[in-house]
Amino acid sequence: MASSALLEAAYSPLPIDKEFYDNVSKIEGRELVESFILPIRSGKAWRVAAGQVFRLSTPEGPQVGDLNLWNASDSRERFWASRTRQLQAAHVTTYDRLWSTLPFLRPMATIVFDSLSGYGKDGEGGRVHDLLGTRCDPYVNKYLTGVDRDFHCHSNLTRAIEPFGLTEFDVHDVLNVFQCTGLNDEDKYFMKTCPAKKDTYIEFFAEQDLVVALSTCPGGDLSLRIGWSADNDKALACCRPLKVEVFRIPDVTLRDWKPWTAAKYIGNHGLPVRK
Repeated sequence: MASSALLEAAYSPLPIDKEFYDNVSKIEGRELVESFILPIRSGKAWRVAAGQVFRLSTPEGPQVGDLNLWNASDSRERFWASRTRQLQAAHVTTYDRLWSTLPFLRPMATIVFDSLSGYGKDGEGGRVHDLLGTRCDPYVNKYLTGVDRDFHCHSNLTRAIEPFGLTEFDVHDVLNVFQCTGLNDEDKYFMKTCPAKKDTYIEFFAEQDLVVALSTCPGGDLSLRIGWSADNDKALACCRPLKVEVFRIPDVTLRDWKPWTAAKYIGNHGLPVRK
């Protein structure tokens, strides 16, 4: 049997200035710079400047959202779900960071508030804000049902980012916001009904200039199985909008904050250096 040391987290807890992020989470002195409602089964992308906070909330009740992030100046740098899962956790909450892909490897955003932070692990092993799964997409739906559908999260995100010059190839593994998931006794992925209530919210501090995209999942709160055939769409009844707000933080709060730089690896992966 493996020793207890081997069962501990593979990566040591990363240092974080909790006092700074607690101050960022305070609403006093904030300025609202953008706010919109994202209708059911749709997607939208928007910009968030480094040092700003964006809030995702459930204005009418439980609803799952699929989140993507890109560096606003270089879309090759994007959210890396699997490394975030390793460095933080398979389900994220306050003080966890969302990390970017190689060769950049730096925080893109840090969670500064989470209404569901106390949810923990439920009796069936479910936890919220999921990094185990990924977005629903029309390709797997075609395999499973033989039906073409255009409003999966993958498609919603694809449409959302088109105005930013991005394409389907830029959509990547998501953070499933407000989604409750886990692994069952057979080590298989399961999803549960979203535990969010009306006006539940989660806030992210932008560690760099970002393009952010969000899809309101066509499964809604996941309380019903999605029926994707043309005459079977029961999940429509449990779909609700999401709300997005972007806030400017007081300058005094950001006085000592500095954006992260990319990882400082200076090798060449063992390849010969061209002269």
